[in-house]
Amino acid sequence: MKNIWEKHFQKMKQQFEIPEGNSSRYDRRVAALYDVLRDLYGTDKLVLKAGKLGALNLLRSNDLNRQVLALQKIVFEDPTLDRLPQEDEIPEIIEKIEEKVADVIARRAVEDQLEKKVAERMQQRHEEYLREIKIQVLKENTNPENAQTLKRLATLEKLEQTQLAKTPMEILRPQRLEEIVGQERPLKALVSKLASPYPQHIILYGPPGVGKTTAARLALEVAKKLNTSAFTADAPFVEVNGATLRWDPREVTNPLLGSVHDPIYQGARRELAETGVPEPKLGLVTEAHGGILFIDEIGEMDPLLLNKLLKVLEDKRVTFDSSYYDPSDENIPQYIRKIFEEGAPADFILIGATTRSPHELNPALRSRCAEIYFEPLSPEDIQQIVRSSAEKLGVKLEPAVPEIISKYTIEGRKANNILADAYAMALYKRTAGNKTKRRKKVIITVEDIYEVIQTSRLVPYVVKAASSAREIGSILALGVAGYVGSVLEIEAVAFPVEPGKGKVRFNQTAGKMAQDSVFNAAAVFRKLVGERLDNYDLHVNVVGGGNIDGPSAGLAIVLAIISAVQQKPLLQNIAVTGEISIQGKVKPVGGIFEKLYGARQAGVKKVLIPKENEKDVPAQLKEMEVIPVATVEEALPHVF
Repeated sequence: MKNIWEKHFQKMKQQFEIPEGNSSRYDRRVAALYDVLRDLYGTDKLVLKAGKLGALNLLRSNDLNRQVLALQKIVFEDPTLDRLPQEDEIPEIIEKIEEKVADVIARRAVEDQLEKKVAERMQQRHEEYLREIKIQVLKENTNPENAQTLKRLATLEKLEQTQLAKTPMEILRPQRLEEIVGQERPLKALVSKLASPYPQHIILYGPPGVGKTTAARLALEVAKKLNTSAFTADAPFVEVNGATLRWDPREVTNPLLGSVHDPIYQGARRELAETGVPEPKLGLVTEAHGGILFIDEIGEMDPLLLNKLLKVLEDKRVTFDSSYYDPSDENIPQYIRKIFEEGAPADFILIGATTRSPHELNPALRSRCAEIYFEPLSPEDIQQIVRSSAEKLGVKLEPAVPEIISKYTIEGRKANNILADAYAMALYKRTAGNKTKRRKKVIITVEDIYEVIQTSRLVPYVVKAASSAREIGSILALGVAGYVGSVLEIEAVAFPVEPGKGKVRFNQTAGKMAQDSVFNAAAVFRKLVGERLDNYDLHVNVVGGGNIDGPSAGLAIVLAIISAVQQKPLLQNIAVTGEISIQGKVKPVGGIFEKLYGARQAGVKKVLIPKENEKDVPAQLKEMEVIPVATVEEALPHVF
């Protein structure tokens, strides 16, 4: 750079070796500057530049002052300069012009050097790229495609073009939270826990087909719209079934938490395997980062995998490890290095759904989660679902159809299935053999429903319904299966025999605890009536042979025995539940909410429960009377 500057201005100095005060000295310096500018820009570009800056006429002038002004405009690129320099100003102006030209020459020299280096580097990279392409071509000796693979590809593409219409369940699935029927309280609790600035992990309990999965998905959409929510508008909802989650304890594969593919046996990506770099595979917990991970049937998860998930809930990150990972290896990409050294983010809210009882779940999981109980659907809820689904399908229903469907299921999903089957049946009857006939609005009849019921071998959900009649030795008890209560019919018959020769028989299928309740009832009977049961052949039976898991049928059994021995008829629109002690006290039992639901399903008008369970009765229960009793004596006036 310095040499180029000196080369031009040494020539100028040699030309200017004349005494000061001679104006020809400045003429030569100006001429030399014009020569330098022509070397820099070229004659044509210099003329264009001068014309653009309004200096072309000045440039062609023989007047020194005008020539200096032209130099000023061109060098400083300022077309606004108009004043001609005076004689005494010319030396200073020329000095400034020479300094500016020197800067331009120096910059041009640096640019030339950089361009040369860039050209050399590009040529080097070009040669390396060509070499890599040649190596890749040499490695690809065979084409992966052949006639067989291309044929299969064509088959797949053809399959992609064929699509059926939506299934009925896609159409009938609730699209808004308000469309979920019979779950007002649990839905309110669910949304409130997600809409908080500090959302909680949640477990949803309840019977199948009541909308737990749909509620979780829609609750997130509602929470996203609230200012208090921690979820952003793009928060993900990742759904997986806990019963189908499979993993390898050696961490070879783990779709939930993620795993590492080593470069030798498991096959990391080709570019990683060639350099011996392990490849992390991120799991669903990272995919759900910032949103919700919904695990259906969480009670069916592998216990060890569940414990690993609980650790992720605490750390909000997933750690990865591999014996093939070498921190000093320069071939490891930055994203892989970051995953191994810092872990992958997994900050999400867990929502688990289960049909199991709370005591069957991992206590550590329950301690980290809020618990919400979804309620069984009543016949009125089922009927509302059926009417709403009929509107979505665009069909009419005969008035009795919703009520009939509600007798055969307590699940909203099953009710929709029955309705969809009846719709298909009705549509087939009206269009079979006459496809050109104009289609009218389909009407689903009672006949269509019963045809579906018979084809599907459905049985009424409520086998024993309450009635206003009275029967000797027969009473309704209450039981619980999962989250659904039901009515049990308990009957007793007594035959007088020779004193002390009587026997008590009880069906063994009802279970050991129910059998113990019969022996407790015998003691209570003797205490209340003052008569021994061994004066009778007594047979106690649970109609249907159901297994009674618990002592809650004790009160029903003792009342049935008293009725059978004393030949007093019992009311058949009343149900009882409660354990009895041998002193005649009625002890508390579990599942009161579910049992009351079962009694309501059967049309029971009055229910006797233990006094200590009075606090478990729902406040909004209006369909029937609930009477707490502390002893068997208190129960007698209500049942006879």
